[in-house]
Amino acid sequence: MLHDSLHSPDTSSLHAKDSVKTKKTTKKDNLKSKVEYSAKDSLRFEIKNQKVFLFKDATIKYEDINLKSGYVEIDFPLKLLYATFIKDSIGKEIQPPEFKQGVQTFKSKVISYNYETKRGYIQTVFTKQDEGYLHGTIVKKMENNITYLKDGWYTTCDREDDPHYEFKFGKAKVIPGKQVITGPAYLMIAGVPVPIGVPFGYFPSKSGRHSGILMPAYGESTSQGFFLTGGGYYWAMNQYVDLYLVGDIYSRGSWAINPTLKYVDRYHYSGFLNFKYGVSKLGAADSPDFQKSTLFQIQWTHSQDSKARPHSTFSANVNIQSQNFNSNSAVTNTQTYLSNTFQSSINYSTTWNNNYTLNLNCSESQNTLTKNISVTLPTVAFSVNQFYPFRKKNHVGKVKWYENISTRYSLDASNQYSTYDSLFIKKKKWWNDMQNGIRHSLPVSATFHVLKYFNWTTAINLNDRMYLSSIRKKYIHSNITGKDSLVTDTIHQIVNAFDGNASTSLNTRLYGMFQFKHGPIIAIRHMLSPTVSFTYTPNFGAASWGYYRYAANDTNKRPQKYSIFQNGLYGTPAAQKSGLVLFSLSNNLEMKVRNRKDTVTGTKKIVLIENLTISESYDLTKDTNRWSLLNIQGYTTLFKNLRLTYQSVWDPYARDSAGDIKETEWEAHRRLLRLDNTLWDVGLTYSLSSNKSKKKKTTTKGTEEERKDISTYRDYYVDFDIPWKVSLSYKFTYQKIPVALTRVGTITQTLGINGEINLTPKWKFTMTSGWDFSTGQLSFTTIDLYRDLHCWEMRFGWIPKGPQRSWNFSINVKASVLQDLKLSKKKNFQDYTQ
Repeated sequence: MLHDSLHSPDTSSLHAKDSVKTKKTTKKDNLKSKVEYSAKDSLRFEIKNQKVFLFKDATIKYEDINLKSGYVEIDFPLKLLYATFIKDSIGKEIQPPEFKQGVQTFKSKVISYNYETKRGYIQTVFTKQDEGYLHGTIVKKMENNITYLKDGWYTTCDREDDPHYEFKFGKAKVIPGKQVITGPAYLMIAGVPVPIGVPFGYFPSKSGRHSGILMPAYGESTSQGFFLTGGGYYWAMNQYVDLYLVGDIYSRGSWAINPTLKYVDRYHYSGFLNFKYGVSKLGAADSPDFQKSTLFQIQWTHSQDSKARPHSTFSANVNIQSQNFNSNSAVTNTQTYLSNTFQSSINYSTTWNNNYTLNLNCSESQNTLTKNISVTLPTVAFSVNQFYPFRKKNHVGKVKWYENISTRYSLDASNQYSTYDSLFIKKKKWWNDMQNGIRHSLPVSATFHVLKYFNWTTAINLNDRMYLSSIRKKYIHSNITGKDSLVTDTIHQIVNAFDGNASTSLNTRLYGMFQFKHGPIIAIRHMLSPTVSFTYTPNFGAASWGYYRYAANDTNKRPQKYSIFQNGLYGTPAAQKSGLVLFSLSNNLEMKVRNRKDTVTGTKKIVLIENLTISESYDLTKDTNRWSLLNIQGYTTLFKNLRLTYQSVWDPYARDSAGDIKETEWEAHRRLLRLDNTLWDVGLTYSLSSNKSKKKKTTTKGTEEERKDISTYRDYYVDFDIPWKVSLSYKFTYQKIPVALTRVGTITQTLGINGEINLTPKWKFTMTSGWDFSTGQLSFTTIDLYRDLHCWEMRFGWIPKGPQRSWNFSINVKASVLQDLKLSKKKNFQDYTQ
């Protein structure tokens, strides 16, 4: 390799040097800066004509100009650079000129460039402009970096010699970093002219976001007529905010508008606001099957960077829509289609001094099946962390018993309103139907270690409920019917409801182990966690408290007892005293086996029963029927994929047809307990995939924004690194509940399947389906086919049956700069006769 640096050639530069030494510019120099050059084969100087010739892998660097070529000639008097390719031993053209100035880069066959005027004449050029590529037979480069092309073409295909498609033009002007403007152009696909032309071409090449028109898709719908959808305008307001404003219009009167605002302030927050509103008209206006409906949806998400404000956070996840929005909108993914309950929440929380926490929240919930809507505005939660009032900060020595006493405080306040969506805030004085209240809680507790192995906890819990209203019930005699009717009046005034209880509990852990000397099993360990507790609650139903009253008339032999806080948001104090003794026993069973794969311990732990809890209580304050129902609950996971859950309730008392207790089960049937209800739940999830998929890293490559888009639009992301993958999910539920004097068993089964396979390196097939055992039919099914066509892509989606039955086909250019160059065909679910 031969190197040198020069300003103008002289007799001292007639030899090649092994290292480049930069010379300082002098007033005698003809160049503004030094020229660095090198060649792999040889350098030749003509002192008389002041020319330099470089052969094979030649490199020239001058200011912001970088030139690589097989042959380069420098003419210093004329200040010209001439570069072209060279040929190998078989006559093939190699090492064509590659020219770079600033951000502009291109390849060509011949370059003639004046490095003083910064003008050039180039033949057969190939250059990249943002997402596109420009080819030109003759190119003139001007001093302001503007380039003029003659007889060229524009494409987004990166194949230099034989692109899959291109827009042919006679003349073009390139403004680097802004746009490419051409004269009349026509489309060629695979070298074949297509009868599609434009009077001029405009291709933005500005990097990053820029405003522009969004071209609509066109077509015809059987039920809605001809349409233009997805057309509008994209406005890049600034580096933080952009706006999509698109709409749809149909010839039979349907229309929709959909503005979407996105914002991001890096390291602080990000989010988007989406609003959809439209009118759907299906069928002809004079048809008996004509349907008209109004649709709307509001979505808002906001997330805060955890490092922006470590002690406070603000977040929002809002999704409000009309009852018929999903049924009248094209499905976007399986989860959206199967959802009928939508939640919205806006939350702010803050902490200070590491002891105090304040949380403010407003939420909304709607069910599109029942048409119920519930709004909570606001919910306030304030809490003080647990602290020890009698413990010194700088404690020395053994902790005294009273120093174990701890307390904490919490305040909850809420205001809720529930109704049907058709009546939402339309009823007169609807605010009177709100449920609201404030609850104060102050628990005081202490834990002690007793006899080394037992934990003894005693506590006193004090509560105060504050309501803005209470109720009164009374009978009113009707002169028309001659009967008395029970009437409930609401008294709007602040009322307090105090209550509390005292409790004590004792718990420990017992371990049992059985070891094996031979075989694959090393040991089985059984852990038992028994708990005995006692909780005493005073009689807050006494007349002195005034929380409970009676409603009666002359014909009532047994007056009706009711709580004046019957509709209270946080409940009502206990109507009678209780002294509950609770017995609870939790079990855990594990097995240790030999494992050759573990080279450290050589063992593996297997959980047989994660938890099995038996609990029952005994009320000391009752005169009869002191035993409660016996509850058994358990769950475990086997083979990492099989989840088992068991629940059962056992009654120690025999009951008549009305459900009243007459005697114990022992007295009636000589048995301790009677099965009241039971539930068995089996859930299986299993995934099969190729070895390549198993070795694939869980993290997704790309920028944070790209990973977020993949997570949000998972159904549109095609991952060709996974040859095949199949996921199965099965759930079996058996429930037996009492009906009249018998118990009726019901079985519920669901099966789901999700799979994808690469038929070839460019073909991908995906499917989501399932089986409905109750109807004996396929559940919601989607089938998608994708073909990677290098610079193009093809998609086919099909929902074969159900309310969302539809299909769509599209073939389009991948690059966003030509996103409107596509062919789309589809049949919406509205076009099928239901």
